[in-house]
Amino acid sequence: MDSAADRTFFVTTNTAGRRRLFQVAENAELLLRLLKEDRARGRYEVHAYVIMPDHFHLILTPAPEVPLEKAMQFIKGGFSFRLKSKTKVWQESFAWERVKDFRDYEVHRDYIHANPVRRHLCERAEEFVYSSAAGREIDQAPTYLRA
Repeated sequence: MDSAADRTFFVTTNTAGRRRLFQVAENAELLLRLLKEDRARGRYEVHAYVIMPDHFHLILTPAPEVPLEKAMQFIKGGFSFRLKSKTKVWQESFAWERVKDFRDYEVHRDYIHANPVRRHLCERAEEFVYSSAAGREIDQAPTYLRA
C-alpha cells in the first residue's frame, strides 16, 4: 500500500511495570509473527522496529482507514490475546511522534537500530535479532519520505 503523507509515526510502548517480557525469545517471536500477520492483512506497514526486553519501538504507517490508535490496539491487544497472560501486559498508553520527512525518518530509524547497542545487548545493531537492523523483513519507507 502506498501511504498518504503525514501517516507515518515513530511509536514506543512499554510493558506493564517494565516487566522484561521480551527477554523470553518465544514472546519476542510471538510479537514478530503478529506484526507480520497484521502487515499481510493490510492493517499497517512496519518500516523499522526493535523489540527490547521491556518495550518496543516502531516506525509504522497505518492503512488509510486505520487510525494510529487502532493500529496500536491491533498490536498491543492482539499480542495480549495471543499471550494469554493472567497479568497486565502493557502500560496504559504509548508515545508517538509523526515522522516529518526523510531526514526525520532516518533519525528515528537510526535511534531504533542503536537501542540494543546503547543498552549493551549487542556490540553492533545488526547482531540484535529482534530488530529490523538484523535484516528481517520490513516495508520500505513510504514513497513521500524517500529521498
